[in-house]
Amino acid sequence: MVLAVLDKQLLLLPLTKWFLLIIILIPARTLANPVVPTFRTGSQTTNSTSQSIINETISSYQYRTGYTYSASGNNIKSNDANGYINPTPSQDATQTINNVNFSFTSPTLETVPRWQIVTEGSPFSLQETIIAPGLDTITNISRTINTTTTVTVESTFGQ
Repeated sequence: MVLAVLDKQLLLLPLTKWFLLIIILIPARTLANPVVPTFRTGSQTTNSTSQSIINETISSYQYRTGYTYSASGNNIKSNDANGYINPTPSQDATQTINNVNFSFTSPTLETVPRWQIVTEGSPFSLQETIIAPGLDTITNISRTINTTTTVTVESTFGQ
């Protein structure tokens, strides 16, 4: 019985090959419909947003490259025979701060003028100021800049 079923299947195998070949070679009619849009008009809106954040630090260093000496008062005069009232400048010096080289002139403090009272027993006043050279001020500014940009594109179309 098994042999009879096998003989039938072997007989059908060549027929199946011919049947598949015929189906492939016969052109079939396609029934596809063309795609036609059903809209007449429309619009489309697109939004695009971008944001940037900038962190910025600004450091500024101001250097005084010379000295300042001032004196003022009432009922006083210089002890110098010639009336000289300025200290003698010392030799220039060089300094480096934060990779910035600068040179400056300092006063010789031993040559700061000596003062005497003009009329003894009368009221007097004396004010002396010496501002030495060097780093004068440091300014640090830190800021954050936030920038947001929004672009809107609107398209209108029709058929």
